[in-house]
Amino acid sequence: MLDPSEIYAVDPAVAAEVEARTAGGSGPVLVHAVRGFVDAGGAGRLSAEHLTEQLPTERLATFDVDQLLDYRSRRPTATFEGDHWGEYDEPELAVDLVRDTSGVPFLLLHGVEPDVQWERFAAAVRQIVERFDVPLTVGLHGIPMGIPHTRPLSVTAHANRPELVADYTSWFGTVQVPASAGTLLEIRLGQSGHDAMGFAVHVPHYLAQSPFPQASITGLEHVQRAAGLELDLGALTEAASETMLEVERQVEEQPEVQTVVHALEQQYDAFARNIGRPSLLAETAELPTADELGAEFERFLAQQGDEKGPGTGF
Repeated sequence: MLDPSEIYAVDPAVAAEVEARTAGGSGPVLVHAVRGFVDAGGAGRLSAEHLTEQLPTERLATFDVDQLLDYRSRRPTATFEGDHWGEYDEPELAVDLVRDTSGVPFLLLHGVEPDVQWERFAAAVRQIVERFDVPLTVGLHGIPMGIPHTRPLSVTAHANRPELVADYTSWFGTVQVPASAGTLLEIRLGQSGHDAMGFAVHVPHYLAQSPFPQASITGLEHVQRAAGLELDLGALTEAASETMLEVERQVEEQPEVQTVVHALEQQYDAFARNIGRPSLLAETAELPTADELGAEFERFLAQQGDEKGPGTGF
């Protein structure tokens, strides 16, 4: 492996500030929400944007994305203004020093997920974790699930040490899924003796492609609890209310969608009643399958044409 320290640069003044604050005690928690992997409802992306916009931040470390990105598979956008190129959306991957509403510092790793050199990237983050005595690393993203928007959102919690998620219900058994840089980071940190965990927020699959602020609120609430932080969620709460009103409006206008949402509600409630029993499928035999529900929504979406409303998956 090439030297991990050569793919990122640390601001010495900000680093000195972090080290001074944590001298003789525990360092700051590291929260990560990078873009590129599955992130239903933009749960991780909206959370990172919210934290950097609403809380005081300083740039601690900057990764050399030119070494980590495949530009041809994930092309940045540029703005053409009549006769010239005006703006280039330069990709970034960085660690910021953020202070919560009580002034408690934590680190936020955000930006684009590396396309290449995952092992080197994970080793680089490990160096940051060890240099600044990070006691816990917490990841956040969203995954699509066959659940209704009318029920509280749940999460799948995972960690490299069982004690970290002992209070959480396991929603899945053993499954194989495509990995992410965050997945590898959690594994490698565990192998080197560092605590790491994450939350995958369950987002209604019919809203997965659109910003769904409620997913970010749910995720950040769990991050707060795990990391002992106080995060200002006011702006997200207002955005979530507006989004839910728009979703409800569109559902009310479409009887066929109401039927599907009602079926999802039955499925969700049956699962909630049966969780912890030997069979989680009890009392759900007559409910539509996920494929049937998905097909129903696809038929509905195909009929909408130019009537799609902003801020929803419809």
